[in-house]
Amino acid sequence: MDDLYREIILDHYQHPHNHGELPDANIHAHDTNPLCGDVLYMDIQLTNNIVSDVRFRGKGCAISQASASMLTDEIVGKSLDDVKKIDKQFILDMLGIPLGPSRIKCALLSLKVLKNGAYGITEWPDDDEE
Repeated sequence: MDDLYREIILDHYQHPHNHGELPDANIHAHDTNPLCGDVLYMDIQLTNNIVSDVRFRGKGCAISQASASMLTDEIVGKSLDDVKKIDKQFILDMLGIPLGPSRIKCALLSLKVLKNGAYGITEWPDDDEE
């Protein structure tokens, strides 16, 4: 079964869903994983407090980018309150493979960025940090 999940992760990494920008989105969030060098930006469009569209961009390992692709698929159509309830276990179950301590931070970066946006933590790095 792990092989199937690995294939799904690799497919999301090579062909990410919801990749790009939404310049006019209601929510823009960003964060990094300095241990691995992963960088992730997420733009979320809310319509009547429901996620109507989402895009992400960034760079990083297969786990971080696949996690972002898979998570963005999951949140479209959910209310902001439901998005706020998504937790670490949801992400780990979604990925479906055991992860070591260093890879868990990679897997959870998309959740951290999503939560930053959902709770209004939208600090952006200086231009020279991008």
